[in-house]
Amino acid sequence: MGEDGASDGRGSGRDIKLVVPGEALGPAADRIVGHGVGRRGDQLIATRLGHLCEQGSEVSVVPVKTAYMPRPGDLVVGYIEGMRANIWFIDIGAPFNAILPMSLAPGKVDYGATRDAMDVGTTILCRVQEVDESHSSVVTMKGMGLRKLNSGFVDQVPPHLNAQIIGSKGSMIQMLKEASDCRIIVGQNGRLWIEGEPEGVRLVRDALKMIRETGHAPGLAGRVQGLLDS
Repeated sequence: MGEDGASDGRGSGRDIKLVVPGEALGPAADRIVGHGVGRRGDQLIATRLGHLCEQGSEVSVVPVKTAYMPRPGDLVVGYIEGMRANIWFIDIGAPFNAILPMSLAPGKVDYGATRDAMDVGTTILCRVQEVDESHSSVVTMKGMGLRKLNSGFVDQVPPHLNAQIIGSKGSMIQMLKEASDCRIIVGQNGRLWIEGEPEGVRLVRDALKMIRETGHAPGLAGRVQGLLDS
């Protein structure tokens, strides 16, 4: 497997098959069951809607769309959607809004002055602090680098493609930074903050569009590198 999370490069985007839950994927003999795949007798079946991916003997299904499920420690980009006297409600792309208590804001905020400190629509960089059994979460802005994002641009990819952007050694994100001369922060919720000159931001957005559209196909890193080189 390459650093872009794809296979060794066999095939192209045209070879990728879309499968539905319950669809037969062939005999199970000598094949490793990956994510999104189950067994029915001596056959493999898809357990989710997605693109069939075979890497060596492992068979998996890459989902077409995923929701972000927060985990403690995740760095995320969020949008303020509402507030009360001592709390903000934050959209982090999860099934439920997160809450940001006044005590975890980046500076001192007086009771009842939450709107004055950060109004609806404010973009923030925060970190997930707690998650309960219903996946509701508490976020914090206490920590190095956590802040309001008053400049730059926010784009997004499906959360399950994050690993391909960050990679085991950060190779793809480093490619994007060097080619665009932009500052880029990747949130675990699939949102990316980009700041730089307009041409550089446009280049990163074009690359992210390619990742969204073809991230399920082998050879993603090569395609992104080709786009950046051109």
